[in-house]
Amino acid sequence: MSTEITMEMLEQATTEWGASDLHVRAGLPPMIRHHGELKPLTEEPLSEEDTKTLVEECTPKDKLDELEHNGGADFAVALGKDRYRTSVFKERGRYGIVMRLIPSTLLTLQQIGLPDEIQELLFKPRGLILVTGPTGSGKSTTLASMLHIINCQRKVHIITIEDPIEYYHESQQSIVTQREVGHDVPSFAEAIRRALRQDPDVILVGEMRDLETMQAAITAAETGHLVFATLHTTGAAATVDRIVDAFPMDQQEQVRTQLSVGLQAVISQLLLKRVDTTGRVAAFEIMVSTPSVRSHIRDNKTFQINSDIQTGSKFGMVSLDNCLMQLYLEGKISWDDLVTKSQDPDTLVQKVREMQGGN
Repeated sequence: MSTEITMEMLEQATTEWGASDLHVRAGLPPMIRHHGELKPLTEEPLSEEDTKTLVEECTPKDKLDELEHNGGADFAVALGKDRYRTSVFKERGRYGIVMRLIPSTLLTLQQIGLPDEIQELLFKPRGLILVTGPTGSGKSTTLASMLHIINCQRKVHIITIEDPIEYYHESQQSIVTQREVGHDVPSFAEAIRRALRQDPDVILVGEMRDLETMQAAITAAETGHLVFATLHTTGAAATVDRIVDAFPMDQQEQVRTQLSVGLQAVISQLLLKRVDTTGRVAAFEIMVSTPSVRSHIRDNKTFQINSDIQTGSKFGMVSLDNCLMQLYLEGKISWDDLVTKSQDPDTLVQKVREMQGGN
C-alpha cells in the first residue's frame, strides 16, 4: 500500500462516513465501524511500515515511550476539528491503532432517549449515579450530556477524572476542572481523594476499575457530593452485585448499607442497529432508588429489584425488556435484537405476540 496515506486522510474518511471507530492494523486495510459493522476504507492492506508511520504520526512522544515500554498506550488526540479517544498497541510485534470519534456536539437527554425524570437526578445534592453498559454503548456521551446540563444550569464546582479526557467542558454557570489520569494525577482513587479537598459539588469518575476506586467513589457520594461513574455491567441488579462482590466478604454488608443510602440511580444502556433507517438507537434500563429498592440492596435481595423497575414507571424507571419491546413495535430494531438482548426473552416474546395479535 502507498505510504502516502496519512492519519488526516483516514480521519477525514471516518468523519465523512459518520463512523464511530477507526481501526488501523498491519496486513489489513484501514477499517471503520459504521452503524455497528466494520467496513474497509480501501482494498489494499497496510504494510507494517505504513502502520508504524501512522502510529508515530498520531501519538505524542510520552505515549510513544509508554507504547514501547508497556506494549500499549491510551490517550485523546485532536485531528483537524475532531477529537478521538485513541488506543495504540502492539500485536505479534506489529503496531495497531483503534480510534473512537468523540462527537463534537453534545446531545440532549431527549435526543439520547432518556425520560424527562432523569434530569431531576442532576439536581440532587449528593449521591451516586451509575451509567453502565458494554464498551461502545454510549456511556461517555450520556455522562457528558448530563454534565453539560449541570454546567449550564447549576452554580457548582464539577471535577471530572478521566483516562483519557474525552469531552472538553468550558466553564459556564459552573466551574469545571478536568483531570486526566496518568497526566495530571496517577490514579482514579488518588484523584478522588484529592478532589475531596478541592471544594467539589459534582465528581465524574470515568471508570470504576478497581476496589480502591469504588471505595473512594462511594465515600465521596456518602460525604455530600454528587458522583457520576461508569461500570461495564448490564442491568441495575447486576451492577449492585458487581460492586458488592468486588469487596472482601467481611466488608460486603457495610458496602450494601452504603449503597442503599447513597445510590441514586443506575442507567444501563445498549446501542442497537436500527432497521428503519441508518444509525443506531439506544435501549435503556433505568433504576431510581426508592425506599423499596434501598431495602432490597441493604437486605441482599437484589434479585427483587427487577420487579420494582417493572412497576416503577411513575418514578422514571424503565425496564430493558419494555424498552426493547417499544423499540421493536415502533419498527426501530430487529426481532433478533429484541430476543437476544432481552433479560427474559420467553416472557417478552409472548407479550409482543399478544400485543401484535390484538392490533
